[in-house]
Amino acid sequence: MSAPARKILDDLRRARALVVHPRDEEGAALLEQLRRLGCEVALVWPPPAALPPDIDTLFIQLDDAQVMHLLPSIEEAEPAVIAIVAYESPTSLKAIADVNAHGVLNKPLHPRGVLTQFALARYRRGYEGRLTSKINRLEETMKGRRTVEKAVRLLVDLNRIDEDAAYKMLRDRATAARVPMASVAESVVAAHEAMSGLGLRIALADKT
Repeated sequence: MSAPARKILDDLRRARALVVHPRDEEGAALLEQLRRLGCEVALVWPPPAALPPDIDTLFIQLDDAQVMHLLPSIEEAEPAVIAIVAYESPTSLKAIADVNAHGVLNKPLHPRGVLTQFALARYRRGYEGRLTSKINRLEETMKGRRTVEKAVRLLVDLNRIDEDAAYKMLRDRATAARVPMASVAESVVAAHEAMSGLGLRIALADKT
């Protein structure tokens, strides 16, 4: 077995899965197949009021309207979601989109399709998570830059210095305190807003 294939199987074995499916022959077969892969898995039916907090993968039958109350719980837990549908229709397609499914299994269930959708769903969820983290970091970076720019403008206006001097002042304070420049800038902006409410002004003195 190649290293990439082994890595995929190892990831599946680490999964903590929940199967929301009737306790029928298909549900039992799906449960047994997932257990053979070595992952931690449980089957529940009828659908619970909310998802357990420790699951990271959800197999869910969508043909029954009573699962839609789980949407808030799915959004909060953010598991990899594999939708199970008996037929394609506008209603089932909407349900698939509503649960943000990362994979789909069509009924009647066939063992040969489960592994592929399981692996694909977990990959897509991981990729989605990495993109979200990257976007959040970029947003934090842009927010920090805007705060620094605002602090620089405040120091220029209040202390009658040029932008380079104001920027150097913030950078030197950040270096001395061993904190990001954005943190110093936030303090300057917050202090200005607080003191402005009292009719006062701030001045960030040069380090001597």
